[in-house]
Amino acid sequence: MSSIVSDSSPGERLKSAGAWFKHLIISSPSRFAIVVFALLIMVFTVLLSLPIAAADRTVTPLSDALFTAVSTICVTGLTTVDMATHWSAFGNVVIFIGVNIGGMGVLTLASLMGMAISKRLGLRAKLMAAGDTNPLRAHGGVVNESQTVRLGEVGQLLTTVALSTLLIEGVVAVLLYPGLVMAGIDPLTALWEAPYYAAMSFTNTGFTPNVGGVAVFADDYFVLTVLMISVFLGSIGFPVIYTLAKHVWHVKRWSLHTKLTLVTTVLLFLLGAAVFLVLEYENPRTFGSMDAVDTTFQAFFLSAMTRSGGFSVVDIGGLNGSSLVAGSMLMFVGGGSASTAGGIKVTTLAVLAIAVWSEAKGRQSVEVFGRRIPSDVQRVALSVVAWGATIVALSTIIIAQITKDDIAHVLFDVISAFGTVGLSTGLTESLPDSATYVMAATIFMGRIGTVTLAAAVAATSRSQLYSLPVERPIVG
Repeated sequence: MSSIVSDSSPGERLKSAGAWFKHLIISSPSRFAIVVFALLIMVFTVLLSLPIAAADRTVTPLSDALFTAVSTICVTGLTTVDMATHWSAFGNVVIFIGVNIGGMGVLTLASLMGMAISKRLGLRAKLMAAGDTNPLRAHGGVVNESQTVRLGEVGQLLTTVALSTLLIEGVVAVLLYPGLVMAGIDPLTALWEAPYYAAMSFTNTGFTPNVGGVAVFADDYFVLTVLMISVFLGSIGFPVIYTLAKHVWHVKRWSLHTKLTLVTTVLLFLLGAAVFLVLEYENPRTFGSMDAVDTTFQAFFLSAMTRSGGFSVVDIGGLNGSSLVAGSMLMFVGGGSASTAGGIKVTTLAVLAIAVWSEAKGRQSVEVFGRRIPSDVQRVALSVVAWGATIVALSTIIIAQITKDDIAHVLFDVISAFGTVGLSTGLTESLPDSATYVMAATIFMGRIGTVTLAAAVAATSRSQLYSLPVERPIVG
């Protein structure tokens, strides 16, 4: 009898829970990341449900609080409520803190806190943080250290994450403040709206604290340009920022990941602007009423925001169907790996494009910038696209069946959710609760990342110690 009482005591249960979490961290950092993200979302859902979080001091409905918490922690920007009027000062502070936690990455933040407390970074913390900076590490098996950030550099990378977040958001806030005041915003109000916009742009979230959003700055090229630069810096990823901080003037010493990220990002930015310019220049609901300069600038702004920024000057619902498809493609790709952006990531697209080109040229290996890309990276890139397309397809089918809405609008908003972009045709705000939960799950899976999801599912898989006979099926 005494043993039964002892086993069920609070101390024993606490020890058991601690052992379970320790086993979870060691056995599967991917599952640990998912659990931590889920716990954070639960905490922020509770905080945003409190009457003090709403401007009218009422309890926010569970579906709205949960969706906003998911959109905040997953730095998405989609919303089912009016962000400018629904939340109180307390609610806005909660959201501000949440996007910065989500933007840096939960495991990265946990490692930073551990390093600050203990003054050192243990191997387990390094492995956790490394899983944030390179999802391949969480995929199982041996990870070659000839990559962007070596395990021994994780501590330096964490410092870069913290300093770059504080520095970039601080500089952006200082630059935005006079622009907000000149736009007619009260100087005292602008004191908190400037850092709010800075956080929302660098983390690629896209929430706006003022009525009308960034549309009130439609003619202010300075404010919109600062927002574009901030979104770009957030979307290239912390490993790229780390590399540029170390070797900014030595291109030859840039990692392959950095080169692929920057080249692909710039190409998609220019191509996206050109496509929107061609498709929308006669559309009276978007660019049709603008002059040549405004049309060109807004095309570049829209191209930048579809990469994961989430801010919009024009009415997204007013875009032509062809532009919605083009925007969906850009959002599906997203930004850089280990960044505040979502999507399948630009390096995934680059690796697959180079692999296709190499196959067309009949080359035995996939090579670029004097480096060979191993086959396991190519397989992961293909898996990311397959998982992402599957998630988007299933969510689109379910939400379209629930809402019976225009499939083009449903697909756009679902891809915006998966890519954690935040642009919307107006569909998300009018979703019923059941569709809201599906959209929230899509956001969660998009932010966690398909590699992390796959690794979490496969964490208990046994290693195969034998090889089967080879047979080649017909492909193509």
